[in-house]
Amino acid sequence: MSVSNFSLFETAAQHLVQNVPLARTCESVGAVIAQLSGNAFDSVEAVYITDEQGRLQGLVRLLDLLTAPQSQKLSEVMIFQPPTVHPQDDQEKVAGLAVRHGLIDVPVVDQNNYFLGIVPAQALISILRQEHIEDLHRITGIRDHNSQVYHTLEAPPVQRASDRLPWLLVGLLGSILATFVVSRFERILEARVFIAFFVPGIVYLADAIGTQTEAIVVRGLSFNHNTSLHKLITGEMWTGLLIGSALAVLSFPLVLAAFGNPRLAFAVAFTIIAAGGVATSVGLLFPWLLYSIGKDPALGSGPVATIVQDVLSLPIYFMSIQLIGI
Repeated sequence: MSVSNFSLFETAAQHLVQNVPLARTCESVGAVIAQLSGNAFDSVEAVYITDEQGRLQGLVRLLDLLTAPQSQKLSEVMIFQPPTVHPQDDQEKVAGLAVRHGLIDVPVVDQNNYFLGIVPAQALISILRQEHIEDLHRITGIRDHNSQVYHTLEAPPVQRASDRLPWLLVGLLGSILATFVVSRFERILEARVFIAFFVPGIVYLADAIGTQTEAIVVRGLSFNHNTSLHKLITGEMWTGLLIGSALAVLSFPLVLAAFGNPRLAFAVAFTIIAAGGVATSVGLLFPWLLYSIGKDPALGSGPVATIVQDVLSLPIYFMSIQLIGI
């Protein structure tokens, strides 16, 4: 069967070499060694044993061949039925097979076990390096080598600015909205200035929780494509509420000790809990939406999600103050 019948991209067929030593089981060690002398091969890590029809029977490692008595038959020193791959198998599977079985070369056969060639050691090293780099790219949210994200740090400053500025303009509009939200509670702030002391802390905690979620989501989206959005958001919302609750338990006695106002301490604690749930949900939703429409979640989710978290956490705090009646 011709190897050209298979797609070559990132498969065993892409790395296949066919000029390797071949022999029969009935041949002696000395005869095979004599045949190797003076011949150039793409790989001489092993001699591959085939039958008269060309089906793979086994292999003899070169080290075993050179140390065996020359009168021995190959059938006495060969490895029968070695692990093999097919031409269409993914290159990552090929490298994994080599690692698991300690293979220097990986034999390639067709569906009928006809020997087609091998994936040599040099190709295996190249595959492992390429797959390692791809895994690192997926961790940082880069989905393919042609992605614009792949060249983000290498692009000219003007290009970098044009990629980032639109998202920051959205953040600017959001910050104006956040200022408007705060202004709607002007009377409360005038009457009780100490309420404003906690605004920076609440906003910071919401941003920190959300940013942490965004980093995890941007990395996780590259690996997880099967979990439903509802399940992801539900899980993150509960995670945020648990984180917020832990921080609220720590903040309540501190605020109470500093200001001696249990209502204020409760309002701050409640806001931290609610902001935690909101921040994780928003921190997941925006990267997921950008990823779904083919945009880079690393560039857009930060500025947009941050301002949404701020705009939502501020009214939660001020409304808590009003409802509790501080």
